[in-house]
Amino acid sequence: MDQNKKPLNKKLIAGVVALIAVIAILLGVYLNNRQPATSGSKTITVSVFDTVGSTEASNTATITTDEEYLRGALEQEDSGISISGSESEYGLFVTTVDGVTADDSKQQWWCFTKGGEMLNTGVDSTPIADGDTYEITLTEGY
Repeated sequence: MDQNKKPLNKKLIAGVVALIAVIAILLGVYLNNRQPATSGSKTITVSVFDTVGSTEASNTATITTDEEYLRGALEQEDSGISISGSESEYGLFVTTVDGVTADDSKQQWWCFTKGGEMLNTGVDSTPIADGDTYEITLTEGY
């Protein structure tokens, strides 16, 4: 009976080691590719497209800030853009921008892009740099 347990234990240990190696590799890739936050004063531009399919911004704000991440810049009193939503373990899930709330029944959500490219991070973890341009677009369909 003990002989049957040894191969199983070796397989289990090998699987755990392989899993740890994969996690380490993914963590290394993430840490190597993430953008560092920039300290100091910076100016960014944020445009809001609050109508599905609209090509004209309903609001464009130029924000001067010392914040390092997008959420902090948007939540400044003088940002010219208002956001709200619900907190989660991943940060703020934005549901309302400039008073317009995404309608879940229509599968609407707010898409954040930087220079037209969709962000892979939330507003809490999106680092900003001087001259960045962001778009917040009401989108329909998951």
